[in-house]
Amino acid sequence: MTELPRYAYVVLADRIAADITSGTLPLGARLPGEREATDLYAVSIGTWRRTVRELRERGLVATLPAKGTFVIAAPAGG
Repeated sequence: MTELPRYAYVVLADRIAADITSGTLPLGARLPGEREATDLYAVSIGTWRRTVRELRERGLVATLPAKGTFVIAAPAGG
């Protein structure tokens, strides 16, 4: 059975969720800002913004205007 293709933002969101589960990104950790993230993960700014939105929808991060995006929960079952 072949694996279905996945959007880049989903792949990156899964990677960050795994970092949260492993403790690499602990509760309260700040995610990189947009410019840093695009360099760090080699993605476009649009992909990074969609990744952050996906992580917010999963309930893993919260964004505070002018402060940044922070880890607020671990993935369920993690």
